[in-house]
Amino acid sequence: MQTTVSTLKPIVLVTGASAGIGEAFAKIFAAHGHEVALVARRAERLDMLADEIAQTGRPRPTVLPTDLGAAGAPAALADALAAHALEPAIVVNNAGFGLRGTAADLDLDRQLAIIDLNVRALTDLSLRWMDSLERHRGGVINVASIAGFFPGPGMAVYHASKAYILSFTEALHREFAPLGVTFTALCPGPVPTEFHSRAGIAVERLPRRLTRSAERVAREGYAGFMRGERVIIPGFANKVATALPRLLPRALMLRLVERNQLVKNRLS
Repeated sequence: MQTTVSTLKPIVLVTGASAGIGEAFAKIFAAHGHEVALVARRAERLDMLADEIAQTGRPRPTVLPTDLGAAGAPAALADALAAHALEPAIVVNNAGFGLRGTAADLDLDRQLAIIDLNVRALTDLSLRWMDSLERHRGGVINVASIAGFFPGPGMAVYHASKAYILSFTEALHREFAPLGVTFTALCPGPVPTEFHSRAGIAVERLPRRLTRSAERVAREGYAGFMRGERVIIPGFANKVATALPRLLPRALMLRLVERNQLVKNRLS
């Protein structure tokens, strides 16, 4: 791949930036001197975050309200960036969601929407700006999960989507390393955010030893990405947990995950 000269301004593109890990990433990148573009569905929340970052003395982020799960959304986002004379040097693919419940009971269209956002849109945004990423020797942070290491009865499509993200990102890390482009899979454990209420998971029942704040996960993700790490699993307990599928029988793992998803984490 050969890069070309560009007059566009390099920025960090953060998806799912209206709350949680995405919001925390936007603040961390801005604090370290990067100009940021914020992407999520909720324009009001993005404007509030942009104002908050601007009040710290940093450039006000560009706000690009977008539903990335919609057909053609990544292409429309690329057009919007170009219209603002911007190009990504770094992409943080944080947008995503999951649903708790058995696959037969959950709405099929909503499960397919998980694939549209967690897999299809993420893949598109990971590959769409390769020339720009190489030009700025940047890269991509794809937010996966420790769920990607486990079979997922009770959240089958979500777990499968995160397994895809992990495998996809590791492969691209290898492929693009010679070009100076870093691909990092960030695999946090439970993070108390709006994700859980949307998924149908009781936040107060999250395992404390595995749980980390969005701010801490983003800090560790930022530091690991800057070091060029392939996979980041925040927290020793989470690192231990991701080793279990290699040590325990698969049938036992399936039963344990099913019990955790469908019994322990049920919303009241």
